[in-house]
Amino acid sequence: MSRKITEKVTWVGKIDWELKKFHGNELSTHRGSSYNSYLIRDKKTVLIDTVWKPFADEFVRNLKKEIDLNEIDYIVINHGEIDHSGALVELMREIPDTPIYCTANAVKSLKGHYHHDWNFVEVKTGDTLDIGESKLIFIEARMLHWPDSMFTYMTGENILFSNDAFGQHYASEQLFNDQVKQDELYYEAMKYYANILTPFSGFVTKKIKEVMDMGLPIDIICTSHGIIWRDNPLQIVNKYLEWADNYQENQITIIYDTMWNGTRRMAEAIAEGIRSSDDAVVVKLYNASKYDKNDIITEVFKSKAVLVGSPTINRGISFSISGILEMIKGLGFKNKKAAAFGAYGWSGEGVKVINEELKDAGFEVIDDGLRALWNPDEQALQQCGEFGQRFVRSL
Repeated sequence: MSRKITEKVTWVGKIDWELKKFHGNELSTHRGSSYNSYLIRDKKTVLIDTVWKPFADEFVRNLKKEIDLNEIDYIVINHGEIDHSGALVELMREIPDTPIYCTANAVKSLKGHYHHDWNFVEVKTGDTLDIGESKLIFIEARMLHWPDSMFTYMTGENILFSNDAFGQHYASEQLFNDQVKQDELYYEAMKYYANILTPFSGFVTKKIKEVMDMGLPIDIICTSHGIIWRDNPLQIVNKYLEWADNYQENQITIIYDTMWNGTRRMAEAIAEGIRSSDDAVVVKLYNASKYDKNDIITEVFKSKAVLVGSPTINRGISFSISGILEMIKGLGFKNKKAAAFGAYGWSGEGVKVINEELKDAGFEVIDDGLRALWNPDEQALQQCGEFGQRFVRSL
């Protein structure tokens, strides 16, 4: 299947409806995804990116239906990761001498993945490729989200091929942003940013400013995954600037795990305490052992504060809470406050462990935390409610 983007640009990618996990099992993709590849036909013909390796044969077969492969003058690889470059081996068997334009770091990653010394042409920011009526302008985008990443801009059509920036894991037969449900689109875009790009927010802000300062008009943003932005495409650019600026909403997220429901009852009582003290704040509760970890991360991204609870297990905390805290630490969230709680039976170190992890993750821990012995009684639950009231007031 191919789809016209403009008279010169055709989408020749792959929609993956069945994808539920990405990057191994590191990222959930409830709505599937797509691997967006683009064919430019000017006086010269250019292929921008390919698809994920499992679809390599299908991609090359379909591309042959669209064009004689020998008519492809240049290949541009904006990022070496195999969801973008995975069909290169099959493609280069057919057209082995075709120049591949990419960054110097992408040459390293492509050679590392595929162990072929193809006809690489290294490019850097400001380099151009004349393809006829249009030119391609290359813009390095290091750490958005790999050191090898770049954007490619097409003059005349005013298209930014943005690689992983501004994308989403979102499968749809409707290719463009004005054709899909906006709440779904923006949830998936935020989830993508929260779970992948958050650690590189400083680079995001700097790179967007750099591109804007180049004065390039942008009529379409062609992403590497998900939906293409053609209706007011700068709306997602402005959202990225907002998300990159220590983003938070008026939300408190409570994350917990529980063994015999003691910590769950504490979480619910704390939530009631927060609501009784401030009914304007949004409070959400998630059992980390039952809820999708990437969706939890997205809620943490949105929150101004989090409360994390676990029973004490072997002088530590539950596996699910330990895992989510490790993810949070790696993402480097900024400008967020936190506190810990948990039930215990014997030694009770869980709250202390959580506090240390939260501090290591860069959160401002604003309370020593709350412990409840065994399954909390009414008095203990009242203390939980008061803890929630104190916590929200301290914000």
